[in-house]
Amino acid sequence: MRREDAIRRLNELQAESAELIQMIEHEPMSETPSWPPKTFYWWYHVITGSLLGAFGAITSLLVNIVGSVITGQHPLQLIRVFLTFPMGDSAFKTDTDLVLLFGVGLYILTGSLYGILFEVIMARYFSNDKPRKRFIVATIIGFSIWIVNFYFILSWLQPMLFGGTWILSMIPPWVAALTHLVFAWTMLVIGEWGHFEATDYKRQAMVRANGANSNG
Repeated sequence: MRREDAIRRLNELQAESAELIQMIEHEPMSETPSWPPKTFYWWYHVITGSLLGAFGAITSLLVNIVGSVITGQHPLQLIRVFLTFPMGDSAFKTDTDLVLLFGVGLYILTGSLYGILFEVIMARYFSNDKPRKRFIVATIIGFSIWIVNFYFILSWLQPMLFGGTWILSMIPPWVAALTHLVFAWTMLVIGEWGHFEATDYKRQAMVRANGANSNG
């Protein structure tokens, strides 16, 4: 190839490269899903929180059932009082299995919603802290949910909607506090057993693999 032809070909390639570079710079980048997530994995912790919250609600309900039986009350006394929010005082006039089953489901659903809040706070801000600090934080969250739920929401919302304060007046403060603490502690314990950090799973897998190779 002659020198002139080589120079002309080189100029053509440079012009084509500049055109391609300009096209790439002005073309919007396509957002392709990547794994593992590079930021806080919201969806995972929302699902996890709802499941853990359901287990926490079931555990706290079982504790209340045992306490009600010991004190000679209806085993599902907590559910009957809990049902006064959607039903008013008519919740005490029926003991049908269907109504009580509805109350249990509503109680577990409420636990699932609060579980999302609990899980997101613990996973986002306290996931790497020592167990003692996590226990203290979980206890504070449990107390906070009780205070906000009872004294900042139900204290005015239930009278406004149903004309009474049955939840606030019929559930002793220590029972309400213990119920929310059992809920929080259950979530903390079960969450520790099933902890999984999606954004760091590759590093964890490599650590386990290296450990297995060194032992072998």
